[in-house]
Amino acid sequence: MTTLGGLTLNVLEAGAGREHTLLLIHGFLDCAWTWEPLLEHGLGARFHVLAPDLRGHGDSDRVGAGGYYHFFDYLPDLAAVVEQLAPGRLSVVGHSMGGTLAGYFAGLWPERVSRLVLLEGLGPPEDPTALPDRVRGWVDGWQRRLAAPPKRYPSVAAAEERMMAFDPLLDAARARRLAELSTRRLADGQFEFKHDPLHLTRGPHAFRVEAAAELWARVTCPVLYVEGAESSYRAMGDELERRLAHFSHIERQLLPAAGHMMQRHAPAELAELITRHVGE
Repeated sequence: MTTLGGLTLNVLEAGAGREHTLLLIHGFLDCAWTWEPLLEHGLGARFHVLAPDLRGHGDSDRVGAGGYYHFFDYLPDLAAVVEQLAPGRLSVVGHSMGGTLAGYFAGLWPERVSRLVLLEGLGPPEDPTALPDRVRGWVDGWQRRLAAPPKRYPSVAAAEERMMAFDPLLDAARARRLAELSTRRLADGQFEFKHDPLHLTRGPHAFRVEAAAELWARVTCPVLYVEGAESSYRAMGDELERRLAHFSHIERQLLPAAGHMMQRHAPAELAELITRHVGE
């Protein structure tokens, strides 16, 4: 499908024709296939599911020469997905960076979102760097990234090993499946992950809770926040409490034996939590 800015987004879809749509938004450097385990555990049979690859991720278009990935650019893309493919009841589920986007979307279009599920998705730690230094670092980082060769792997198995090193709770079979779907083979026989390496630079605008709270306060639907019991994000402590307090209707659930990538670690349990919250 085509976005407002003319980029083509790849969207995984299941259950077309069902009235209740689940919009599933993946996290940073991930792709739509991260949701496959949840589809296998019931979401694909119960809902109309839309799982886009965000711009510059998976099989969606990159921004191209001269372009950059500013965080708010993702929102008109998501609005286009909803406008074109989700005419009926809508619930939104977002993981990590995708959760931040989901919260923003629900605050911008509260009349469209029936239920919201945030999977450890309330933004990164605030960055105390002064604005001039942050912007200078952005320019320098962009220049370095363009000059650096992209990371390549000799085989899918090597990419699989990289994924498991990053996510120790990920089982080998799921890692192999994700590595196959999230890499591309190059002309020289090597492999690279499909996401645009430009995502690895730090943008000019730091995340600020004060700004995010203006959007969170506009969310009118019931919200479910899910944490992984073995996730490092639980170390947010009081800061997490401060952010959750900006939602008027919030429920929290803890997933045992799951880390930050909980959709891969405990898909059956997570699918049940989502289904219970959004209703069928």
